[in-house]
Amino acid sequence: MTTSEEMPARNEVAPKRPARPRRAAGDKMGRQDWSSWPHYDKAASGFRGYWYPVTWSSHITDDPKPYTICGEKITLIRDNGTAYALHNRCPHRGVPLSEGNQQFPGTVSCPYHGWTFDLPTGNLSAVITDGPGCRLTGKLGVRTYQVEERLGMVWVYIPVADEEPHPIDEQLPEELVSNAFVMGGRIEPRGGNWRFACENGFDEGHAKYLHRTALWRLFKPMPTWNITRIVPQGRWIYRVQDEVHWAADFPGVGRWSNKRWWKKQPPKETFNLGNTGKADAVDPTIEAQEFPGFASLSMPGVLRIAYPNFIHYEFYVPVDDDNHRYVGVMVNFKEGWGTVPFYGKYLGAIRWLFHGQFSGQDAWMVDVTDAPPEKLYRPDVSLTSWRNLSEDEYGKKLAATGAAETDPTTEKGA
Repeated sequence: MTTSEEMPARNEVAPKRPARPRRAAGDKMGRQDWSSWPHYDKAASGFRGYWYPVTWSSHITDDPKPYTICGEKITLIRDNGTAYALHNRCPHRGVPLSEGNQQFPGTVSCPYHGWTFDLPTGNLSAVITDGPGCRLTGKLGVRTYQVEERLGMVWVYIPVADEEPHPIDEQLPEELVSNAFVMGGRIEPRGGNWRFACENGFDEGHAKYLHRTALWRLFKPMPTWNITRIVPQGRWIYRVQDEVHWAADFPGVGRWSNKRWWKKQPPKETFNLGNTGKADAVDPTIEAQEFPGFASLSMPGVLRIAYPNFIHYEFYVPVDDDNHRYVGVMVNFKEGWGTVPFYGKYLGAIRWLFHGQFSGQDAWMVDVTDAPPEKLYRPDVSLTSWRNLSEDEYGKKLAATGAAETDPTTEKGA
């Protein structure tokens, strides 16, 4: 596995930009706002009740590190090989536990007065500066979070209330659970709300125009416009291309096309694997999935872009209203010596061209998007289908847990 990550600042958010002004309700007219999707509208800081990838497993050591997921301030620390997650606030004076360290096995101690918390339970185990007889010991504590490690990453479950988490494998893309593969990836903090990032990933219209200048597509043309429908299958929704148009004449304006003399000639047939043309051969593992379309999306914001010989995944991890963590991984279903070519391609090109410049164009747009209000157009059926899916699925989750859309308590005995 090859990985990369921009080393984050201690607050784990992207560089600050001027705050966007909040619009009054009267500024939103009709379907311009998100009132048709109330759960989605309230999910600025993310959907609770899901597993989220936080960072690479190799980055979590016995030195606690701070992260914010769904607005929850968390510290991650590893003890005796196991990763733990605790609410990142000492109940004494509010000092982040991530500023502390381990004074005893299986614990983390606040750097201010030595309040010491048990990693598995979050219970207050000792108060160093009050001696062995401290009356608070065992009566206070901080919230803990369930942790799993998959795909070389540490995942944390953010509960709706106090429910037990569902098995993480039920949330991962099915083909990543039961097949051998090699992967490379990038994790980095980015500006912009996670919903903008998720919608950008599944957006049917933008790639053909925004990414036409990407070096990743230097020799392959992108379509000008498509006729696309959204097909639900299981817990995923798919973009299925019925028509692909490589050029168009716009009345009163002129002809427009992504085709250039140095680019490969586009195919004549319609295709649904990859976004630049039909492949001569398809990886057997990918072919066996029988995806209706090459782009698919599932809760809580997992994008899958299937190409003939690899699959790209993006996980949009909510931080707060204005920031998210981008987790992008490229997977090649090979093992043994068959992985060697992928390592060369990823380190020599994909890491820089796809997870770098290409993805950087998306990051640029996500950071400057300001909606609602909005005026949608025909290709935005991809966006509204995703909002409908998230609205339905999250409504079911809230009903199953019997919880409201409120933050759980983060301190015990408070």
